[in-house]
Amino acid sequence: MKINSISIISVLSTIACVSSANAGVIADFYVGGMAGAGGQTMFADHKNTTDSSAVFGAIAGMDIPFFRIEGEYDYFTSTNLNTNAGMLNVYAKMPSTIIMPYIGAGMGVVFGGDYTVENAGVETEYHVKTNAAYQAMLGATLAILAVPLKFDIEGRALYAPDVYKVADTTPDMLQYQVRVKARFMF
Repeated sequence: MKINSISIISVLSTIACVSSANAGVIADFYVGGMAGAGGQTMFADHKNTTDSSAVFGAIAGMDIPFFRIEGEYDYFTSTNLNTNAGMLNVYAKMPSTIIMPYIGAGMGVVFGGDYTVENAGVETEYHVKTNAAYQAMLGATLAILAVPLKFDIEGRALYAPDVYKVADTTPDMLQYQVRVKARFMF
């Protein structure tokens, strides 16, 4: 009886160790941060205003062999606009050893913040509405072997319709940037 109990416990502990050791092969979870710079264009009534912009954010997700799923928080800032975005992204990646190209798409919301317009020396502030946002990404991941860090360099375009309201006009926003991300895998 004791030998059977010891055998069963040995088999179960081996299965538990093997399954947890292979979990990293199937899916790697990660957290990280990002920073980027680029431009922002506001479209309204056949007119557009373009300005430089910056973005800072945090990410968390799951990396599996051919896909990556990620939640992200962004803070956008420019001369006239300060706003936030929460996005859910899906990436398709080309497997490789050190440099891994990928393409992605995401959807979420733009929320909070203000858009400031100066007209004849008078500044008017408009509050950003909570609204849908969509984005597309193209980039490459640099994996450092034997270290649980990955770095992404990507180009990204985010579109959000009807960001704020001015009289009867509701401008759309386009953010286009180059970003650098650092991801810690665990």
